[in-house]
Amino acid sequence: MSVIRPKLPEDPIRYEPAAAFAADAAARPVFEALAGRLDAARAEAVESAVVDQPDRLLADYGTKRPESELFAILRAARRIRDAVDRVVMLGGGAGALGARAVFEACCHPFHNELPRGERGGRPRLSFEGVRFDNDMAQGLLDLVAPHGRPRGDDLLDRWAMIAVAGGGRAPETAAATSVFLAALLDAVGGDTRQLADRLVPIATTSDGHADLPPAVAWSDRFRIPDGVDERFGVFTAVGLLPASIVGADVVRLLEGAAAMNRRFREAPVADNPVLQYVAVSHRAELEAGITARRLSSPSRQLEAVASWYDLIRSERGGRAGAGAGGGTLITNLVVGECRRDRLAVPSPGPLGAGQDGLGDLAGKTWPELLAAAVARSHDDDARAGKPTADILLPRIDEHVIGQLLQMLMLATVVEERLVRA
Repeated sequence: MSVIRPKLPEDPIRYEPAAAFAADAAARPVFEALAGRLDAARAEAVESAVVDQPDRLLADYGTKRPESELFAILRAARRIRDAVDRVVMLGGGAGALGARAVFEACCHPFHNELPRGERGGRPRLSFEGVRFDNDMAQGLLDLVAPHGRPRGDDLLDRWAMIAVAGGGRAPETAAATSVFLAALLDAVGGDTRQLADRLVPIATTSDGHADLPPAVAWSDRFRIPDGVDERFGVFTAVGLLPASIVGADVVRLLEGAAAMNRRFREAPVADNPVLQYVAVSHRAELEAGITARRLSSPSRQLEAVASWYDLIRSERGGRAGAGAGGGTLITNLVVGECRRDRLAVPSPGPLGAGQDGLGDLAGKTWPELLAAAVARSHDDDARAGKPTADILLPRIDEHVIGQLLQMLMLATVVEERLVRA
């Protein structure tokens, strides 16, 4: 067996806006008309923490590894991964939803249902503190403390918490933290030293977690860097710690974000996916009155990405589209390669009698059927005059997801500056 590890692919994602325009219109004149304003907005955005965060984490990790923030996150993830079989992440807002987006996109689709060995020895990951859903919270408590009693001290019974908080945090998160902190303290028999090992506070502001026990010397705790908007916390400990715990390659995730940063800084407007996306969205709003937009994908693994993007826009007044009407600019997330072997429809065989239409599908693979369905959807949208665009993802992996999340955050920052100009 070769000891040389193959280089993992780093294909760039692409933005294809052609279907967002009428048949007699073209994208390039729109980009050219906005080029000056987009360049000015880009110059402002380049100085923002959204651009700096992935590059800074990677640079520090490469030059002063043991003292770097990313090393501390990876070390904490490894410690927790080896100690428990479930992690409960408590926090609302875009940061926690970004963590969920990475988890669902980059891990096995049924990660939490697999036995620990098939999860590579990594814990399950659950989320709470987003809304007042009594039965969901009770259901999660049933998993970590059935009948209100600790499960035991076997590895498969142990669990930990990541608690995200900041000034003026949502009451949903505060209430959930109080409930699950009490359950965790009970699980460790009131031992604050064990509690310190099982709970990782992540503060988004200087007064975050003022309600946690002040006398506890936490084994690990993190603070979101000053200047980083809470909406864009996915590339901080808020997103990176839980992703690393469940086995996502967060270094490649950051490398994908850094690759998008380079394209954002260097590529001209007409070849820059961030600025293309902003230009098309801006043109749709000004000329067609289309203020709502949504991401759409046939992949369930990308549903949380779409919800996360809705949230980072809505928290600053952007409007997400609830439906697919003509008043919504739809951007399709189109995935190229699948990660697993291609499923194929078997021949009907002796059970095929009466199964109308099955013969037409026999031998076709899931990706082929998906491509045909996507093509039909594009044709239907074109006939109905619905504005659509595509973000083409070569595959779903950490590098691609890092590019996608960074592209959408940069677009949000540029758009805010463009509107103010």
